[in-house]
Amino acid sequence: EVLLRMHSVGICGSDVHYWQHGRIGDFVVKDPMVLGHEASGTVVKVGPGVAHLKPGDRVAIEPGVPREMDEFCKTGRYNLSPTIFFCATPPDDGNLCRYYKHSASYCYKLPDNVTFEEGALIEPLSVGIHACKRAGVTLGSKVFVSGSGPIGLVNVLVAKMMGAAAVVITDLSASRLQKAKEVGADFTIQVKNETPQEVASKVESLLGCMPEITVECTGVQDCIQAGIYATRSGGTLVLVGLGPEMVTVPIVNAAVREVDIRGIFRYCNTWPVAIALLASKRINVKPLVTHRFPLEKALEAFETTKRGEGVKVMLKCDPTDHNP
Repeated sequence: EVLLRMHSVGICGSDVHYWQHGRIGDFVVKDPMVLGHEASGTVVKVGPGVAHLKPGDRVAIEPGVPREMDEFCKTGRYNLSPTIFFCATPPDDGNLCRYYKHSASYCYKLPDNVTFEEGALIEPLSVGIHACKRAGVTLGSKVFVSGSGPIGLVNVLVAKMMGAAAVVITDLSASRLQKAKEVGADFTIQVKNETPQEVASKVESLLGCMPEITVECTGVQDCIQAGIYATRSGGTLVLVGLGPEMVTVPIVNAAVREVDIRGIFRYCNTWPVAIALLASKRINVKPLVTHRFPLEKALEAFETTKRGEGVKVMLKCDPTDHNP
């Protein structure tokens, strides 16, 4: 294990949801719990047997740590391990604090040209990497991203990086769609009260064809329906956003057109990839951060996120550091 002095911690929609509702699906908050799972910091102390890190190293933290070497870990899909520890998922504490202890194997050294803030953004970026890999994005792919929150935006970034020829993105908010344009979306659709079929045909007309890949980041029933209708026969729909447990969808439409529907659960094996992309400047996550607060103003930061202002709200846990 290593002891870290925390630096930058991003606020995620799930943090806000636990704070407001006390549960997400089967994960119920029963006792006080520290939030935060998008984080970076500096190594203060290393435990015995830790060779790859030393005090003073700047690291990005992968929040999911398997507790046992089960079949999922053996096949490299450790995110599916049922006993995994995960920051800020009850009953496991997160890392929105001054000091935090974590498994050394899940702390990754940041190169000098990658900032603490970029290090914290590796967590949401990882969702995009994992989703686009599961979707099979490749050279020339036409991609439909549904939802332009932080996760929709990282999917735009990663899809373009992986060779997507055209990406169209939908959202209710004009300002969020503007941000999507900034990070590389080719087309945007501001959804008002169109039916799922109408949204699907708008996607098709903008792309000039139906997309082979749809990445659904909202979890909203109508959006999942639109995702099925929009995806080209033989294509893939990846469900990233989580909404209600039961959703009514045109499953027969998907079945007879051989549209593969894939789920994702967090990510695995993405931190080294993300660090390489950030260090080589092949991907720019900096525009995602719109607000910064010191740890003392955490409540204000959470309120800002809850109101849906900006994109990514970042908390600064190290009072001695005055760099953004």
